[in-house]
Amino acid sequence: MRRLFLLLIVLLAASSAAFSQTTKAFPSAADISTPPAAQTRHLDVKAAVDAYLALVPAEARARSNTYFEGGYWLILWDFLFGAVVALALLNTTFSAHMRDLAERITRFRFLQTFFYWIEYLLLISLVGLPLTIYEGFFRERQYGLMNQSFGDWFSQQMIGLVVGAILGGLLVTALFGIVRRLPRTWWIWGSAVSVVFLVISILIGPVFISPLFNKYTKLKDERVRQPILALARANGIPATDVWEVDASRQSNRVSANVSGFLGTERITLNDNLLRRCSLEEIAPVMGHEMGHYVLNHIFKDILFFTLEALLFFGFLRWSLEWTLARWGAKWQIRGIGDTAVLPLVMLLASVFGFVMTPVNNSWTRAQEYEADLFGINASRQPDGEAKVDLMLGEYRKLDPSPLEEIIFFDHPSGRTRITAAMRYKAEHMDDLQNAPSAGSAPAAQPAPQPTP
Repeated sequence: MRRLFLLLIVLLAASSAAFSQTTKAFPSAADISTPPAAQTRHLDVKAAVDAYLALVPAEARARSNTYFEGGYWLILWDFLFGAVVALALLNTTFSAHMRDLAERITRFRFLQTFFYWIEYLLLISLVGLPLTIYEGFFRERQYGLMNQSFGDWFSQQMIGLVVGAILGGLLVTALFGIVRRLPRTWWIWGSAVSVVFLVISILIGPVFISPLFNKYTKLKDERVRQPILALARANGIPATDVWEVDASRQSNRVSANVSGFLGTERITLNDNLLRRCSLEEIAPVMGHEMGHYVLNHIFKDILFFTLEALLFFGFLRWSLEWTLARWGAKWQIRGIGDTAVLPLVMLLASVFGFVMTPVNNSWTRAQEYEADLFGINASRQPDGEAKVDLMLGEYRKLDPSPLEEIIFFDHPSGRTRITAAMRYKAEHMDDLQNAPSAGSAPAAQPAPQPTP
């Protein structure tokens, strides 16, 4: 078995290297020319969108489609794998033995819960390691989406494991404490505590968690910094600095965000965006991220999560009572407040999450579309938006079916986003032709091309 696993790793590494060497990457947005169909005075929106999509070579689009559609199956395989592991821990009573070990280590209940969480997290991380390595490293390398060496990638996985051990341990300990103290209403208070943890994570993430994985520095290039701050001020965002993150350490994907709240707000763009895009493309991206802030999407997300948490904990209460009544004794689980029930909780959570995937994706996708519209209106750069949308096609299917987009897309598809940009352009053609181009100035100095 060990030899078979090592052989699989070698074959995946070889195929990854071969694939990366024989495929061409998507062009940078700054190198994409506006197609003639998107320049006509009486612009036909559909013709302009089709012309933009036609700029992507067939080979590159086929690779992107294969990558993204493969993710559909990974959702299923990850769910089934997690279910098998959870049922194995329960039916072999291994979870009960892990609880017994935690109880031998300490007599304090809250520490027993925390130690059990550490045991559980380490076990599932170890069992799922081959799948994690394939999905997170080899598959990304195979499609040319990974710049990291295996050592660097793995070290960041270990950092994530430590963060998960600490934050997850605090949350699990708090939830089990509530179940034991409030056996009748624990599901209501559990929802509230989960929301509080979400808020704390959003608050501390930009300052304490994100810098564990990447280096954040203040953007110094005034040619990029000043237009971004001007756009922020014009839209009521209290920002005095723009931050740059070295995302090229991981991949060539372009991104930006306005993260945090209640004093931890931070405007950030990654070095790939600076290197691969001109100001014409940077402006709508930053406008999009500012749209999330101006449209209060963080607070709306918290409200949505609160409602979903109540629904989930209500489902969890009913399903745990029914399941433990049938199989609790067989699994040696003493009740809902027994830490040995955690694999069952995780299984039920994965079932709930699997069923809710289209709902959660649709919620997020709707907010992303709102931010798109805000960014296009704020920046007045519809062609810049369209060019960046093509770049996002490196790892997201550009032209899915409507059903695919509803179920699997947590962002609008490339066609949907470019359509919004071209519709805006068609309605503002005269104004845009008379206005100065935001992309006329050069972007930041190109960064060194990361070595895949």
